[in-house]
Amino acid sequence: MKRPIIEVKNLTHTYMKGTPMEHVALKGANLLVEQGECIAIIGHTGSGKSTLIQHLNGLMRPESGKVIIDGEDLSEKHVDLKKLRQKVGLVFQNPEDQIFEKIIGDDIAYGPFKMGLPLKEVRERVKWAMSVVGLDFEEMKDRQTFALSGGQKRKVALAGILALKPKILVLDEPTAGLDPRSRNELLEKINRLNKEEKLTVIFVSHNMEEVARLADRIYVMADGGIVLTGTPKEIFTDKKKLIRHQIGTPETVQILYRLSDLGYQVNTNAFSITEAAYEVMKVIAGNKEGSQYVQRI
Repeated sequence: MKRPIIEVKNLTHTYMKGTPMEHVALKGANLLVEQGECIAIIGHTGSGKSTLIQHLNGLMRPESGKVIIDGEDLSEKHVDLKKLRQKVGLVFQNPEDQIFEKIIGDDIAYGPFKMGLPLKEVRERVKWAMSVVGLDFEEMKDRQTFALSGGQKRKVALAGILALKPKILVLDEPTAGLDPRSRNELLEKINRLNKEEKLTVIFVSHNMEEVARLADRIYVMADGGIVLTGTPKEIFTDKKKLIRHQIGTPETVQILYRLSDLGYQVNTNAFSITEAAYEVMKVIAGNKEGSQYVQRI
């Protein structure tokens, strides 16, 4: 059996332990990720998502349980955290937490320089990473980071991680603050890195359209633990599970369930945009009043 690239076993974490403000953020969380997978972690605010992913590159060390990354147990004291963070790139939800150089090019180059790479390779990595996130190298490399928009700062933070050429990319709300066009472009590039270059991707998102579009598998978190896991089709097409765990759904799923509730024969498993559009068109073509109902959805 192939060894998973990430294995989290019964992970527990308590904030401010032993104080009146004590809060148990993780309660025996378990996670398995195969190399090359794209995994989405979803759940309501406070469910433990951010705490979990911060354990994946050693920002937090296991209090109880195991976190094993590419065969390396992070509970061991001898773990080289510098090398681990070159292997596991974590992009925070707030880009200001990762940008600290005044110039865009310098900020993205910081990690590769710290790796001791020659100047030519550093420049090539910066240029490549900027192209991946949609920043023009010649136009943007000498710009001041403080003058950037929120969306541009998010791109710079992601480029700085990609320049390290990590084996695993961990993203916390990767498209927050981006306009629709930039969001779509970034999702396409993340998908290409995952599918074509076999980069393992784990991302946290509240956007169910992104989850349905990118993820091979989904982990649903609640109250510090994993309560459900499965493919997007297994999660989003099971109405009972959606209601029981109060899981948000892509708009396509909402439309199909609404049509079903109105009495139309539609395939509620067809949650991709193309499949859902086909189901809606069948309703319109099959019933002269169908368009009126579709407009009400």
